[in-house]
Amino acid sequence: MFALLLAGWVVPVIVVAVVLIVIIIFVAVLVGMYNKFVRMRNSCEEAWATIDVYLKKRFDLIPNLVETVKGYAKHESGTLEAVIAARNTAMNAGNAKDRIAAENALSGTLKTLFAVSEAYPDLKANTNFMDLQNQLKIIESDLAEARKYYNANVKVINTAMQTFPSSIVARFMKLEKFEYYEIEEEARQNVKVSF
Repeated sequence: MFALLLAGWVVPVIVVAVVLIVIIIFVAVLVGMYNKFVRMRNSCEEAWATIDVYLKKRFDLIPNLVETVKGYAKHESGTLEAVIAARNTAMNAGNAKDRIAAENALSGTLKTLFAVSEAYPDLKANTNFMDLQNQLKIIESDLAEARKYYNANVKVINTAMQTFPSSIVARFMKLEKFEYYEIEEEARQNVKVSF
């Protein structure tokens, strides 16, 4: 009699145990995905902050560069003003998309500034100008690496947000697709300067 009573409870207990295990596994997977998205989002934000650090260095260097060129190329004031205006626009850009566009415009004006410097041999021989130019080259190189790191992080999180089942967790977290840091076509072209 006791065996029959015990047998009647075994099946429901096993079913409840299996259901609980499935629920625990499901919750653990969801929590794991949520935490993974948090880590990926933080990596993207950290990569963007790294880009900001290099941009700040570049912003700080540009006025010194412009002042050095100004002493040698007084009649190039339009170019110098364009560089400063592009710098100010980039510094005040709001969201990532506007910031990327402003940075591309600034890169174009910097190319023009260096093209102007080619016409002034005394400027090219100036040690202060050469030092500033070398510092800018180093910053640009570091900035390129930071952009690659950022874009790699963006690729990882965007892929995770678009694949199933993690896309469900991404929607729950209200994550939006991250923008790649892309160079606009205008910034890719060589600057043409004529005197």
